[in-house]
Amino acid sequence: MHTTPYHLNLISDKERILAFQEAIKEKAEGTIYDIGAGCGILSILAAPYADFIYAVEIDHTASKHAKSNLESFDNVLVINKDAKEVIFPQKADLIICEMLDTALIDEEQAPVLNSILKYLKKDGEIIPKKILNGAEAIDMERENICYEDNEANENPNYDVMSNFKIYSEIDFKKEIKEDVETDLEFKISKKGSVSGIKITTFTLLTDHLICGPTPMLNPPLLIPTEKIKVDIGDIIKVKLNYKMGGGLDSIKTRIEKVS
Repeated sequence: MHTTPYHLNLISDKERILAFQEAIKEKAEGTIYDIGAGCGILSILAAPYADFIYAVEIDHTASKHAKSNLESFDNVLVINKDAKEVIFPQKADLIICEMLDTALIDEEQAPVLNSILKYLKKDGEIIPKKILNGAEAIDMERENICYEDNEANENPNYDVMSNFKIYSEIDFKKEIKEDVETDLEFKISKKGSVSGIKITTFTLLTDHLICGPTPMLNPPLLIPTEKIKVDIGDIIKVKLNYKMGGGLDSIKTRIEKVS
């Protein structure tokens, strides 16, 4: 398969690919959009079930690889363009959009889906269906925003200091509010310090299929805050702001002890 180094990492994440394969088997039919198609792996999986697929990829090199990988499929058209600028000639029975990142911060999933949702049929489906974002207070060594990678040799050190709570649920069939402002309240479970939060995103590909973080699908995100001393039973509040698709630089936090 022709691919870029980045997309090779994506297709090498077997847990991620198998999860999408199961969802595609369940939902693929009719006219399909594969948005952020990369080198075409999800279009390859969907093609046997589809009448026609529009595979849209903004990166020129990746789209060239996709055309090579998909040349044997008569029912797939690769479009090298920003999906927000594409005028689709047919409405979609299914939109596959894997432009995911933890909490949708550092990828274009939210703005792209907001732009193309008008092309989805009333009874159409989207893979993934929705995501759940959760957070917990931590004491972290690093002073910069970073991802947790369980397969990396140098994983960031941190201690979990509170309960875990789901703070948002995003349904991809509804318009997404890209600017996020939320107050997270945590009950402290051990004595020490809090100097950050950990965000974990769970991906619901269908009603029956959920996928947690994998190496190349929404690895947990560690975000530093001001450091405060805490004791068991303390309640702290973290004000968290970011823009979906706005990048990691859009993240702002403020922490305070409530009691």
